[in-house]
Formats: sequence, structure tokens, C-alpha cells
Amino acid sequence: MTVLALKNVSKSFGPIQVLHGVDLALEPGEVHALIGENGAGKSTIMKLLGGYLDPTSGEVLLDGQPHRFTSGPQAEAAGIVVIHQEFNLAPDLTVAANIFLGREPGGWRLDHAAMRAQTIALMERLHCRIDPQARIRELSVPDRQMVEIAKALSRKVRVLIMDEPSAVLTHREVGTLYEQIDRLRAEGVAILYCSHRLDEVAHLADRITVLRDGRVVRHALRGELTEDGMATAMVGRELQDFYPPKGNPGSEPALEVRGLSVPGRVRDVSLTLRRGEVLGIAGLVGSGRTELAEGLVGLRAATGKIRVNGQPVRIRDLRDAFAAGLAYLTEDRKEAGLLLEKGLRQNLTLATLERFGTWRLDTRAEDAALDRATQDFDIRAPRRDMVAGKLSGGNQQKLLLAKTMLPDPRIIIIDEPTRGIDVGTKRQIYAFIRKLADEGRSVIVISSEMTEVIGLSDRVLVMREGRLAGEVLGPTMTEENIVRLAMGVGNEPGGEAA
Repeated sequence: MTVLALKNVSKSFGPIQVLHGVDLALEPGEVHALIGENGAGKSTIMKLLGGYLDPTSGEVLLDGQPHRFTSGPQAEAAGIVVIHQEFNLAPDLTVAANIFLGREPGGWRLDHAAMRAQTIALMERLHCRIDPQARIRELSVPDRQMVEIAKALSRKVRVLIMDEPSAVLTHREVGTLYEQIDRLRAEGVAILYCSHRLDEVAHLADRITVLRDGRVVRHALRGELTEDGMATAMVGRELQDFYPPKGNPGSEPALEVRGLSVPGRVRDVSLTLRRGEVLGIAGLVGSGRTELAEGLVGLRAATGKIRVNGQPVRIRDLRDAFAAGLAYLTEDRKEAGLLLEKGLRQNLTLATLERFGTWRLDTRAEDAALDRATQDFDIRAPRRDMVAGKLSGGNQQKLLLAKTMLPDPRIIIIDEPTRGIDVGTKRQIYAFIRKLADEGRSVIVISSEMTEVIGLSDRVLVMREGRLAGEVLGPTMTEENIVRLAMGVGNEPGGEAA
């Protein structure tokens, strides 16, 4: 019997209708994948099922009967648990306190020992070592995701809704996630799995529902849709030439780095980035990729020598980086990239306010900049006055790109360019990155997706344990060679990567 369902559900926000007559049924012991481009309506469906929204029309059915949840916690009490893409954790509380927040054992006199013991058991189940007493703000992004998964597993779950759960996990942690999904499926839990990684969907899903523009365009059973078929159903057209053609970088160095070290994170890295080149940086999570980028642009204290266009530069902070023509697009657009409660204009111009006035901001000039960015980056917003947090993930990423490019940098470092983004928007961003290189700018792309870093890059550097493990290019640029270097099976870490 269906445990949770939507029947002919539509949802509008003011005059904007985002869902149109959606039917969706979740069965016990089944993984049901929900896929679609950003803005297709997936998040709205998850919020309706999780008790955070009411339908404008249609019904939510629980065990076959119409039911109205008044809140997310009420839905959780009925066994419906959501693992949100944006972490729902209290950063100043411990891991154990977050897992049991609102349902602490011991009543008014908290049983801290029981919380710690149960947290340790959950972490052992997930094959990860996270201190129950560690505060959330001290954890890496992948570890925070594992805490979210542990929090869900600690409840008596009937329906588990997972929004991009693997986006920030390492390969090993993804394997552990799959194990837990199989275990929950065997226990009769109904799972709604939302992911932009179509290989995951093909591997995990017993049933697939494809959304486009707020409408269900396809239901399919396991094996009925290939990954290409899923992508075509999502965007309504064939996706040819997903990655743009490789470029033809010049021989002149745009950026030269010698002996760069970030204490405790990166050791003695040397590299050269050529004019018009897209240089990929690969490696496992924790290998030092992001820390290297942050050291280059002054977000972390670093030692070493940096030359831009042959001239030595000293970069102590982002202002120095801007002055040297460097820009950095963070991997975490939610916490470090955008002010989600502020408008599009304020986000776009935040890093370059001096261009728009000193004593008084020229809002007309800011509006003109937003007009150009909206057109150049294809930012799709229902209203100009909306806050950034209301944009889809893909449009948030486009806004962050526009903000990064507003200072007109010649060297751009992009960390995880398409995390949590649908295939259509991915293709747009890939074309944009190649266009930057074709204009003579130089781009460093850091990515955890092997196919992405190979498809985009003219050359790939691989990091391991804070050092460069090697370089792949041309016919050697394969997933196998990158993984061997990242795991320490290939060449030993070397010095400069020319």
C-alpha cells in the first residue's frame, strides 16, 4: 500500500504557479528518484511531502487518506524525515546535541552519556569517525552531511526524503550512503531520492519521476531510461556536445606559483597556468584543493611566491587578489558565496561597491549592472526584487558567477562549478568557462566530478595529502590515471607542474 502520495497537486506562490497537477506515489521498500532541472519544482514537492507547505489544490495522502501536516516536526512525528540539501544543523551545538535536538533522552535532565553512546553507534553504522562532542562549525562539509544522515537514521523513519545527499561526499562515503539506502529499503522504508547525478539514479532507483516546468513528463521503472534518456526528458531536447571543444592555450604564463604552502593543509605546491588555459585540479576531498585556492587569493595565510603576467605580487587578502586580477568562486555558495536574505543587486555588487559610489551608492548604476548580468549569465528570476535565497540552485550559481566576474579578472579560480545544478545549467556554465579561456583569460577549475574535470580541462593536476601528486594531459587524461594519482598508486608527489 502506498505510504505517502500527492494526488493532482498544484502549487502557486502568488500569481506564479510552480506545480501543475502532480501525481506522485511513494511505496514501502522502494527508492523513487525525482529528477528535473533546477526550477522544475522538485524542492516544492519535497516541502509539500515533508509538511513545510500546503498544496494550493489537490491532496497529500498518508496511508491512502487525505492528510494535512501543519509543520515539518508534525510530519517527522509521523515518520516522514527530510535530509535537506542546505544543512539544517545548529553550528554551535555538538554533533550529539544536533542529532537529538528536540527529542533529547532523559527529559529535563539530559542524559548526555546516552546521547554520546547512540551517536557513536550511528557513526559506526556509517563507517565514519566523527567525535560526538565536536561542534558542527568545526566539521568539514562532508562530515556535516554525514551528521545529517545520522540524524535521519536516528528516527523511526517510514518515509525518507533525500535532497542531493551525495553532492559533498567522498567516493567512500557515497558507498556507505548506498549501503544505508539498501538497508532502509530492505526494512520497508519508502525513499524519495533527488539527485542531479544521473548515474546514481540509474544505480539506485526502482522508479523514476521526471519533472519539467512543474509538470510530470515521465514515470519510468528501473532500466526503462538510460542516463541520456533521463537528461533528454528533463530538458526536452537532445543534449549534444555536452562539453565544449578544448581550447588552444598560449605558451605565455599568466600565473606562476612557487613553493606555496598553507600551514597544516598544503605543502610546497608549484604550478604554472597559461594564458587562455583551463587547468583542472582533481583529488579526493581533504587533499588540499580548496585550501590551495584559498591560499592563492588570500583567504588563508600562505607562504610562497606568486607571479602574475611575469610580475611578482603579494596577496594577503581578497583586495590584493582583485588588484592582481585574480578572482575566486567558492565551492559553498550558500554560506560563503551569497547573502541569501539580500536581493540580487546587493549580491552582485557587494565585492565591488567602490565602483558604485563612495559616500552614496549609485543604485541606477547597480541596476544597470544587474541588467547586464541577467542577460550575460541568463539569470532567470521571476522578480528583480526577490532575495537570492529564493532563486533555484542553478540561478544562484549564475548570480555568483556574475558577482565573481564583475571586477573583470584575468585569472579565475572556480571551486566545484556545478555542484547541485541540473544538466541544462551545467552545459551553460561549461560553455561560459570555455568562453573565458577563448577570450584569453585563464581559469582553474576544481571539481570532485571526474567527468567534469576531464571534459572541461586542457590539463589536470592531481593533489594528494596537500601536495601535487602528478599531472595528466592529452591521452593520459583518464579517470583511472587521476584516481591512481589521487590514491597514491601512481607517481610520487613532485615539484612544479608546468
